[in-house]
Amino acid sequence: MAKLEVYAIGSSPLTYDLIEKILKDKSKLVLSEEAIAKISHCREYLDQKTDRDTVPIYGVTTGFGSLCNKHISREELSTLQENLVKSHSCSVGIPVSPVVVKLMLLLKAHALSMGFSGVQVETVQRILDFYNNDILPVVYDRGSLGASGDLAPLANLFLPLIGEGEVMFQGKRRSGREALNIFGWNPIKLKSKEGLALLNGTQFMSANGIKALIDGWHMVNCFDLFGAMSLEGFDGRIEPFWNCIQAVRPHPGQIETGKVFRTLLEGSEIIKREKEHVQDPYSFRCIPQVHGAVKDAMNHVTNVLHIEINSVTDNPTVFPDDDVVVSGGNFHGEPLALAFDYMGVALHELGNISERRVAQLILGLRGLPEFLVAKPGLNSGFMIPQYAAASMVSQNKMYAWPASCDSIVSSNGQEDLVSMGANSATKLHKIIDNLKYIAAIELMNAAQAIDFRRPLKSSPYIETVMKEFREKVPFVTDDVVMEDYIKKTMDFLEDFEVVIEKPID
Repeated sequence: MAKLEVYAIGSSPLTYDLIEKILKDKSKLVLSEEAIAKISHCREYLDQKTDRDTVPIYGVTTGFGSLCNKHISREELSTLQENLVKSHSCSVGIPVSPVVVKLMLLLKAHALSMGFSGVQVETVQRILDFYNNDILPVVYDRGSLGASGDLAPLANLFLPLIGEGEVMFQGKRRSGREALNIFGWNPIKLKSKEGLALLNGTQFMSANGIKALIDGWHMVNCFDLFGAMSLEGFDGRIEPFWNCIQAVRPHPGQIETGKVFRTLLEGSEIIKREKEHVQDPYSFRCIPQVHGAVKDAMNHVTNVLHIEINSVTDNPTVFPDDDVVVSGGNFHGEPLALAFDYMGVALHELGNISERRVAQLILGLRGLPEFLVAKPGLNSGFMIPQYAAASMVSQNKMYAWPASCDSIVSSNGQEDLVSMGANSATKLHKIIDNLKYIAAIELMNAAQAIDFRRPLKSSPYIETVMKEFREKVPFVTDDVVMEDYIKKTMDFLEDFEVVIEKPID
């Protein structure tokens, strides 16, 4: 597929696949002519409305939150917006990753390009300037209730537009003013509604969700492959993956998983040999049902995010063609909070079933030595990696508890039900971090078990993976420092990608 050198914001809806390509290709962002026209039209309308009307407009000629009844004079409208950005910039904790910051900039620019937010073209253009030049504002991972949008982290994101806050640029932490001076840019002079348009919105939640989807789908693919390798090492049966059994319970993810496993195991001598056992434990036999359900959950979250990232989520919403400004609740993160909690529960199950496969491999069953090592007793072999996996599975159960079940009243009672969607989003990364280690431990165990099946060979694809893996992590004959092998496996997985070119129908 050709490299995407430039992407025009506002030229098409954003999708998960498109965003992933923009990131991989390091595409430059520009504003489409259509987006410029929409943004300008909305801004001109709002300027005219505030000049001619005396009716208060929330956040434009009034204060914010519970201060919505405080009138602001025309001379103070710009100051109001600048004060908003400064006062709300209180995200705290750990700086979010550069990828998430870039995604926040991309998603906010796209939302503003729809022409319902009342911002200036130059404001959106400056957001793209930051993105294209890798000027990444320092944003922290805590502080959003996911209700009036992601107020605190978005405030930190856009402080540098007005010469405040901090950015990371060329490997150094700099003040927002210094970053502007490097490029000879003046601070943006915010007009009425602009600060609110920047701070209201779900771009912190959405950006974290997109990053989690990218990493989460990678984990889905890895656990499919390593599950297939574990099945080989355990001398498991192929029948639970046949198409006929999926067809009579046709959940899409289950059908897909059966197809993936049949493809991964095509040509294997191990899977084809006659088995002494009638059936396998659930952690092997029910992979289509469990992995498949995870995929269905991930697809649901992907669909929710597709709607969200192509929506207008700031408040109030400006409808220039209808001559109306509506104060509503599109900033509320409930759709994302519920979806992300669902995704967290689903991803946790990948680790849960993986750890059970690891445990089965070290029990000394089906001709495998206990703890997958010669001379068990003298050697502990793969005994303790299973402990580590179990610990992280247990921790993921804690992270999988739904953040969306909670709500704490804010803004003096005005914001009396919040989504906690930001917490739902950020804890996905913690679940995925644990999954990466669990996947590494399953790969180590599965590869060790397959080598005990020699001289039989697995499928050509799995043998290729085995060869590449063994170049980094050797077969364990006697006890070694397992921490070192886990680190080496993590290094192997850093750039590893599961590729299935021709799935079997």
